[in-house]
Amino acid sequence: MTEQSLVSVIINCFNGEKYLRQALDSVIAQTYKNWEIIFWDNQSTDKSAEIFKSYKDKRLKYNLASSHTKILYKARNFALKKTNGDFISFLDVDDWWLPEKLEKQLFFFKDPEIGLVYGNLWQFFEKKNKIKIYRKKKLPTGMILNELLNDYVIGSPTYVIRKKALESLNYYFNNDYHIIGDFDLNTRLAAKWKFDCVQKPVAYVRIHGSNESLLNRNKEITELKTWYESAKKDPTFLSYSKLDQIPLFTSYLETMETILENGFKEGFLKVIKFPFCFKKAKLIIALLLPKFILKKIKNY
Repeated sequence: MTEQSLVSVIINCFNGEKYLRQALDSVIAQTYKNWEIIFWDNQSTDKSAEIFKSYKDKRLKYNLASSHTKILYKARNFALKKTNGDFISFLDVDDWWLPEKLEKQLFFFKDPEIGLVYGNLWQFFEKKNKIKIYRKKKLPTGMILNELLNDYVIGSPTYVIRKKALESLNYYFNNDYHIIGDFDLNTRLAAKWKFDCVQKPVAYVRIHGSNESLLNRNKEITELKTWYESAKKDPTFLSYSKLDQIPLFTSYLETMETILENGFKEGFLKVIKFPFCFKKAKLIIALLLPKFILKKIKNY
């Protein structure tokens, strides 16, 4: 890595006019200047294309999808074919970066064994106009696959991947996943490459009630079950002791959804069967909360 290394920033967009300028401006404001934006317009019907084309910076490159796809990770795979950089990063239109993000992260790539650098982030709760730090404890670095299986801590707008690391995989994003594509990609990377981290926030993720992951918990649960069944047969993951945390986490999500959607009686039966651990304590608290409060804190 040199100071001249190009970073390709992929922004996939479908009707993102509300937040697009803030996302674009946060890339343009980077203290590290050698980047390009690969903008993938997924057949937007609002003013997204008009907004993007109003920027006259040659580093901003517009691409119109030949047809609309609802799957983010399939669209990202298309956009990846257009990248020219030695490093790849991703930014959703409703999130934004802090100015020194790229500069701080590229420093770690001086170590040729580092395949990915991520960072902490701020969660911005739009309706309350409040921010909260994502993780207060120190984030893991090194060969961290076990840690990620136990507790996946990599926020989507924070990570930068060495392109050579990406190319070492059998495939990039799994086109079948709607929700867990980042998790799938980064756990496969973590099996081969060292990860490093900027412990302070490098980005903001916006919580606005229409976030795909929050609206599709059942799809996330289904995809995690599919991923786990595949991982159990994959020699890459079999030797990792924390692999069995995935079905535990999936069961936790299912139980929380049952409490929220079906109420105390059905939720109680699932909580009783849940293994004794910290997550069970959280489920018991959720069971006792009024449903209107639980709905407000659904981003569990």
